[in-house]
Amino acid sequence: MKREPAVAGYFYEESPLRLRAQLSELISPAAKKIYAKGIIVPHAGYMYSGWVAGKVYGKIVPPDIAIIIGPNHTGMGDYASVFLGEAFIMPMGEVKIAQKLGKELVGLVPFLSTNPLAHAHEHSIEVQIPFLQFINPKIEILPICLLYLSRKEIKELGEAIGEVISRYPDKKILIVGSTDFSHYVPQEVAKEKDFLAIEKITNLDEEGLLDVVSEYKISMCGTIPVAVTIVACKKLGATKGELIDYMTSGDIIKDYASVVGYGGIVIY
Repeated sequence: MKREPAVAGYFYEESPLRLRAQLSELISPAAKKIYAKGIIVPHAGYMYSGWVAGKVYGKIVPPDIAIIIGPNHTGMGDYASVFLGEAFIMPMGEVKIAQKLGKELVGLVPFLSTNPLAHAHEHSIEVQIPFLQFINPKIEILPICLLYLSRKEIKELGEAIGEVISRYPDKKILIVGSTDFSHYVPQEVAKEKDFLAIEKITNLDEEGLLDVVSEYKISMCGTIPVAVTIVACKKLGATKGELIDYMTSGDIIKDYASVVGYGGIVIY
């Protein structure tokens, strides 16, 4: 089974030539790259959040495999689903699924479904793939789509991801937590609330993140994927997160009355 693109030509360029040109403009290669265990990156249309994502992808050593964890915006399928089909079909070519790794993960996490329905129209994972293809054309991926997890399940899934990755010391495996931050609030409100969440993420405090998102009603769509990413990275020995960039949609279109926040973070 191969998954067709859902948002090509909408969130990013559909033409391979134009998409490469778009990515070459968005990705800023850093002189000194970080061996990241995980990254937190936004998933809006590239014209809005691509600049933040591009800075992060330009900062890291390209992985061999990316485990991409995104929120389920559509509500379709099971609440925790890993895609174990053959590939994602993308404008710049097919991307193979790391099936062996995925099957090992399913063996460790009883609630993780392999029903592909949750992935059919979900954009939060798809929009990361062209960036990954650009920095490594041979990239393999393992997409995980999450609707809701309890705190116990967050810990269980995160630690299982860390365990599976540790079995492949010869592979550079990156965990990608896909999220946007505040949605449709004034610029100053977004920045104030988002940096409460960002502080918890850079301190690798998944419990604190869940707490502040709940207490301050931060409309961050990927809280669960980010919390899982933090747990997995800590399992692999990560000790810190670094904010690479933060912007809002208002910074792009100059309308600050109702914005979406985009943060890019590297965990190592």
